[in-house]
Formats: sequence, C-alpha cells, structure tokens
Amino acid sequence: MNLFSQKRELDANSENNPQQFQSFQDTTKAFKGRAVDDKIKPPIDLYKIYTLTKDTTYIDTTLSIQKEYKYNLLRKDIFGLQPFANEGHTYNTLDFNFNVKSTFPKMGFTAKHFNYLEVNDIKYYQVPTPLTDLYFKTVMEQGQSLDAFLTVNTKPNLNFSIAYKGLRSIGKYINNISSSGNFRFTTSYFTKDKRYFVNAHFTGQDISNQENGGITDVSLFETSETPFDERDRLEVYFTNSTSLLKGNRFLVDHSFKLSKNNPNSLMLYHQFNHEYKFFQYTQPTLSDRFGTAFTGSVNNKTRYNHLYNKIGVGFTTQKYGDIIAYLENNTYNYFYNNVIYDNLGNVAVPNAINDRLTIFGANYNYNLNKVKLFLNVSNAITDQSISNIEAIAKYKISDDYQFEFKYQKLNTLPNLNYTLYQSDYVSYNWFNNFKNEKRNQLQAKANTKWLNLEVNYTVLDDYLFFYNIAEDIDNLQVKPFQYDQTINHLSVKAKKEFKFWKLALDNTILYQNVTQSNDVLNVPQIVTRNSLYFSEHVFKKAMFIQTGITFNYFTEYYMNDYNPLIGEFYVQNQTKIGGFPMLDFFINAKVRQTRIFLKAEHFNSAWTGYDYYSAPNYPYRDFIVRFGLVWNFFK
Repeated sequence: MNLFSQKRELDANSENNPQQFQSFQDTTKAFKGRAVDDKIKPPIDLYKIYTLTKDTTYIDTTLSIQKEYKYNLLRKDIFGLQPFANEGHTYNTLDFNFNVKSTFPKMGFTAKHFNYLEVNDIKYYQVPTPLTDLYFKTVMEQGQSLDAFLTVNTKPNLNFSIAYKGLRSIGKYINNISSSGNFRFTTSYFTKDKRYFVNAHFTGQDISNQENGGITDVSLFETSETPFDERDRLEVYFTNSTSLLKGNRFLVDHSFKLSKNNPNSLMLYHQFNHEYKFFQYTQPTLSDRFGTAFTGSVNNKTRYNHLYNKIGVGFTTQKYGDIIAYLENNTYNYFYNNVIYDNLGNVAVPNAINDRLTIFGANYNYNLNKVKLFLNVSNAITDQSISNIEAIAKYKISDDYQFEFKYQKLNTLPNLNYTLYQSDYVSYNWFNNFKNEKRNQLQAKANTKWLNLEVNYTVLDDYLFFYNIAEDIDNLQVKPFQYDQTINHLSVKAKKEFKFWKLALDNTILYQNVTQSNDVLNVPQIVTRNSLYFSEHVFKKAMFIQTGITFNYFTEYYMNDYNPLIGEFYVQNQTKIGGFPMLDFFINAKVRQTRIFLKAEHFNSAWTGYDYYSAPNYPYRDFIVRFGLVWNFFK
C-alpha cells in the first residue's frame, strides 16, 4: 500500500531480531484491555510494513507533497507516466526505466498491467492494534475509486490483512468505461522461538476497459468548438470493444532456521507461487482498421498459467553476512483453443507454448553498520539460455548522505505474446522464434541534503518492440519485431526541494538520450515536474494545509501509440506529441489521521490550446475538479 511512506528504513533482517519482536509483544500486552478513553497509544513505528525482500518501513500519516504525488489509482508516484483520459485505462511510458525486465518470460499485454498487483507489490504487516486505511477519490463522470484495507494481529506472531480496491469510471468519451477490482488477502506468522517464518497471500484481480481506439478526427478536438467541447460528441473508432485482464494468484514464502540458539546457522527457504490469468478482447462489430477477419465478430482470449517453486539453503552469520544457494523452477502454459493451418494443411500458428525453466543461482547479502552489499548470480540449467548477474552496493554516511551503485546483466526470453498470438483478425496471428533480449545496466544514486541524483546507463541488444507496418493510424497492422543493432539509453534524474518561510518549491527533472541507428526506442528528452506550494497550521493547529500548483511537462517526441486489440503500445514515427504544459491546482488538508485532497486538474487546458494527448488520437484529460480522502483508523 503506497500510503506508507519510507521515512525511515529499518534493519533489513528485522524479522529475525528477537529484541524487536519482544518489544512488539510487550507493547501488545500492555495495551490489551485498556479503556477506550485511554490516551496512551503505541508508538507509530510499531506499525510495520515489509516486503518479501524484507524491506521494512512504518506507517506514515503525515501530509506532504509526496502524499500529493501518490494520491492516484496506483497509489504511487507516477512521474514518468502519462495517464489516459479516463481513470484506470492505461498509461504511456515517458521514463524508459519504468520498463523493468524479469528473468522469466511474462505473459505480455503490458499496457493492461499497470493496475495489476504483482508479487512484489504485495505488502505484509505487523501491528500492535488493528489498523484500517480507507482511500476514496472521485473519477470522470459517474463512478468512484475506493481502496479499503484492514490489518490485525490476532497474536503478536500472527497477522492477517484484507483489502479491496474498486474502480468504476464512465469517462468523457464514447465507449470508454473503466471498471476494475483488486482483492488481496495476506497472512504472516512466526514461531515463538523465531526459527520459522511464513508469509502468504491471495489476489483476485480483474481489469476491464471499454476500448474506443481514440478519436477519428483530431481537428475537431483541437478546435473544441460547440458541440465538440462536449467530448461524447466526438466520433471514435470503436463503439462496442472491450478488453479484460483477469487473474488469481496464491503465494507462500517461508523459511526455517535449523539452529535454535546459535546466530550463525543454516537456513532453509521455499517459495511457492501459482497464478492463472487471461486477457480477452471482444468486438461484436468488425472494424476495417484491423483488416479482414475469419469470423463475423471478434472474441480473442489468451490464457496463461504458471507454477513456480524456489528452494534454497543458506548460511547466515552476524559478522560475515548471509549466503544462499537456490533452485528456481517455473512451469508455464500459454495457450489458445485453436490451431491455425496454412493453405497446405501445415500448422502455421500452434495453440500453445509450454515450457519448464530451471535456474540455479546464489546470492550474498552483507549488512553491517553503514555498508550494505548484495550480489546475485543465476543461470539456467535447462536448455534455455537465461542468466542474471546483479550487484548492489549501498553506503550511508548519515541521514543526509546516502549512496547506491547497481550493475545488472540480464539475458531473458521474450514475453510470450511476442512469440505467439492468435486473433479472429487474419493479420494478427503469428508464431515467432526471437532471440533472447540482452540488457546491461549501470545505475548510480546519490541522496544528499543538496540534491538527489540518479544516473542510469543501459545497453540493449536484440530489443523487442511492436510496430505498425501500415504506417497509417487508420490502418493498424501491428506486429512484433526484433532490432538487430545495439541501443544505448542514458537518463539523469535530479530532485531538489527549496524551502523559504512557509513556501516550498519541489522539483523533479529527467533527462534522457538514446543512441540508435533507427527510431525504435522513442522517449522525450526532458520530463519535468515542479510544485510550488504553501504549508500552514490553521484553526489553532487543529488542521494542517498544503496548497499550491504543480507543473508537468515533457518535450515533443514520437510518442508510442496504443493498440487495444493486443493490449500493447507500439512504435510510431509519424506524429510527434508533447510540448504542452499541464497545470494542477491543489488544496490538501490533514485533520488528525485524515488527509483530504482537492485538485483542479489541468486547469490551463482551455487557454493554452487543445493539443494535449496521451497517445496519437488519444486526448489527455480536460480540466476537471476531483476530491477525496485517505482515512486511517487506529483502535
């Protein structure tokens, strides 16, 4: 949950620290049975949140400019993403570093996964008293966005949490309804002797969008004269198309320490993950935009399931760190119900990809005082040539000066929808044999009281992308391709906040440069966000307010276009988008544990020109006023 701010980082191995757990137990016992009007409350840092990688933070109920940035459907800072007109539709990627690759191949359909909670998005909790978090925000036209969360420790060593995030937004344009639901349930347990730990979760998610394909005549939008200033008067490409991403996942991650009293001990690890999901695109009325079809209506359904197991044996020491050797086994099935034959009766496009990938790896983790080191090396021992080398070094001089260096060399299989895809549209059927994608990345971060700076340099080989071979927005013949030359990407991101009196100016600027022979990887050169705001306590300090203006901007470039049929963005080099300012005015307030948000989004839209888009033929949001709140309850 992104309402939890990483104000203070705790010991990465805090779950194995008996003293911290003893403090938690004592506090829980001390507060059990107290009167309701008792003003004594547990310290806020006992409400802990952690991930499977043991990154631990605590709940933060303050109001800050970072809370303003995270007050959105994804509940995280979306700098580097350009939202579409309707809440919950999709986002265009401005910052290439958002494209994180994994060792194992994924299902694909990446444009529909922004609101899909992955394994590393799930958090686990330890709380001395029950905690509830409620998120509410208005949307475009009818509907609302709501995220409700409850966690409780029934015992000091047993925690449960349950949450549901729901969205329904009609939108301003024809055939543009967004509807989604993200259910998650987690549990955490450890034995009293601190030898056995287990974290588990279940998620059930569905993300549905009506897909209109964008507006057909951008000139009517850019003039915005009556009646076309009412956006439902603008003609769109599709009036009855819908996409649906749905999935269920169950995960268990547990470990056991062999020695009861010796801090230097062997550890056994196991993680089990089973997930099933599908992506479906339906279109009762055919569109010439996608070409000819086999049938009179379209109902494409891609199914995917995988079974993942990871077992490891490690040796943990207090002085020299931890070393773990592990085996990963991932069995997946990506499939359709049909087989497509060519004119000679041979199989042209099969109905499934089935494979089992087994990887052997080892990692080393050292954490002592101000130095943290992490090294991971893994390689496939089955036929596939998959490998990953990752090294991270962190050095913390003080809270004001922290440094981090990272190197990763990744060799991974393509996402499965690059290899195999079937559709009722004739031209959207393929079966490819692409090479592995290779990525070498260097990253350096410096967080100081003067400036926060992040530099990334990435070398890409055999880069995969989608491209419209028709090169005409009215005729979409999008197919996957592999670039046979090297791409170099450099990004520099700088953050700095200036404060004077009760005023503050928060700045984030991203610079990107790409070296390539052809325009395959297109990104804006400059992306910036600047917030000028005022903070003050009012009503005898019963309320804290922040009000100001946020300026968002990115330079003009060949922005990727969106294809709803395959749920992906594709490269286009015909239309440049960008160079338009986006100004938001906000007034936020905090009363006790409640944070109230009011924002006039893109209030400059009417007087700076109707040339703002999130993708070609997909306008960005008009001026709209939205409000909501985040409310925490502590029992």
